Amino acid sequence: MELKKVKYQELRNYVSGPIIWAMIVPIILCDACVEIYHRICFPLYGIAYVKRTHYIRVLDRQKLPYLKWYEKINCMYCGYANGWFHYASVIAGKTESYFCAIAHLEVRGYIPTEHEKSFVKYGDEAALRRRYDLYDIEYGKEK
Repeated sequence: MELKKVKYQELRNYVSGPIIWAMIVPIILCDACVEIYHRICFPLYGIAYVKRTHYIRVLDRQKLPYLKWYEKINCMYCGYANGWFHYASVIAGKTESYFCAIAHLEVRGYIPTEHEKSFVKYGDEAALRRRYDLYDIEYGKEK
């Protein structure tokens, strides 16, 4: 490998590493807030809890003997951070499914989430009213 390329890669790691690792603070704060919301609000509406262990994996990659110690720490970070974003996305999706469930207007380039595929079509008021009736939701009903 060319010496110039190696120096660039090292510099890139020194510059980006602290920024990447600093993100752990807001992720942990958001994790605490989402978990409080999840544990308090989901039971109030009868929404099933989302299991953290289905989304967040931290220690499985530590068993790989070919990883260096610092690579294992980086894997723990990625397992937590990416797993938490997925976990939080599922919680947000279940919330959206319960309260809204209206698909977004289909426009070029928009990629709907997996949970949005079960939503009523944009502009279909009758389907939305049937969905509210199905789940006995007061929100959105005419008085």
